[in-house]
Amino acid sequence: MGNRLSVVATRTGDDGTTGLGDGSRIGKDAPRIDALGEVDELNSVIGLLRTETLPQTVQADLGTIQNDLFDLGAELCIPGHAALEASQLAFLDQRLAYYNEALPPLREFILPGGCRAAALAHLARTVARRAERSVVALGRNEDLNAPVRQYLNRLSDLMFVLARHLNGAQGTGDVFWASRHSRVQA
Repeated sequence: MGNRLSVVATRTGDDGTTGLGDGSRIGKDAPRIDALGEVDELNSVIGLLRTETLPQTVQADLGTIQNDLFDLGAELCIPGHAALEASQLAFLDQRLAYYNEALPPLREFILPGGCRAAALAHLARTVARRAERSVVALGRNEDLNAPVRQYLNRLSDLMFVLARHLNGAQGTGDVFWASRHSRVQA
């Protein structure tokens, strides 16, 4: 990265456009910018999650993920650029297996909640799904590398598993859904 911003308020976006990494300008409401914004929001939610007291392994994994999301954003910011590597996708698969291994099997649907850290992981999961939908929509009209979509899909799965892991680490159980029928009988 040769040029770093020294001035943030450039006023070049006052006309409703924004610059891409290749120097081109597009509308701030373009699907590419929507996808970039969703990934940025996801990274911010994960940053918020990292302010919680977390197990060191989770803290380290989330740090790696935040950097990976920046690479993913680079792909979205520079049309035709490839930044995500197979090893980054493999990392998510490995961490999914690691955290999932110690969890009890799911027998009920889980509601977002439990401890605060788990609730934030669930929030990150939903933002990851939204980012994935934006990337899928962008990919309908523009060429995108498959790992961008795949990374977001795996990351949302990992955030679900992390929420369960964090509830267990805090001694808080998962919050299970109770059907309307079972709530009426109780």
